[in-house]
Amino acid sequence: MGTQIQADLCIMTRLLGYVDLSEPHFVAAVLAIVFNPLFWNVVARWEHKTRKLSKAFGSPHLACYTLGGAILLLNVLRSHCFTQAMLSQPRMQSLDNPAVYHVGLALLGVGGVFVLSSFLALGFTGTFLGDYFGILKEARVTMFPFSVLDNPMYWGSTAIYLGWAIVHASPTGLLLTALVALIYMVAIVYEEPFTAEIYQQKASQAYKRS
Repeated sequence: MGTQIQADLCIMTRLLGYVDLSEPHFVAAVLAIVFNPLFWNVVARWEHKTRKLSKAFGSPHLACYTLGGAILLLNVLRSHCFTQAMLSQPRMQSLDNPAVYHVGLALLGVGGVFVLSSFLALGFTGTFLGDYFGILKEARVTMFPFSVLDNPMYWGSTAIYLGWAIVHASPTGLLLTALVALIYMVAIVYEEPFTAEIYQQKASQAYKRS
């Protein structure tokens, strides 16, 4: 365990040697990575508590589509900031070779499969927090990719960022990908119990009606 920790610290120290943490594009990428899950969780919980978005837009579906559109735009901005941060800082020579490049491409492909298949399995409202708007599914989705991985949308997205960083031989990208993974892990811990509670409430209400 001690050897592993030392190795991890050595890798992190080496990556930090390539990265200017105060560079504006890097700071913008960090802010975007942290802000996005915070935004959608705060707004979705506020909607679940107050239903004000559903009232303002006239229906929960339209409100959910609007939030989903905002999340998509924010994710485009996050990806742009991520890319600009990589391009503004040095490449790592040891990553800049064809074999590693193809590993990056493979990660992009795998990540893309998980993200797209998650979206197809959940649908738009299932992907973009429809359960917080009262748009609930009849049963938990268990088809691929949920049959092989929990939270495949988040981990697929992380794989895409990792692949993109490797393709660019970017230590900055690797560092930002680690932050993406960390923020998603926090989001999962924050979201899963609340989502489970929503469905428990649904089951309780159905039991009382029966």
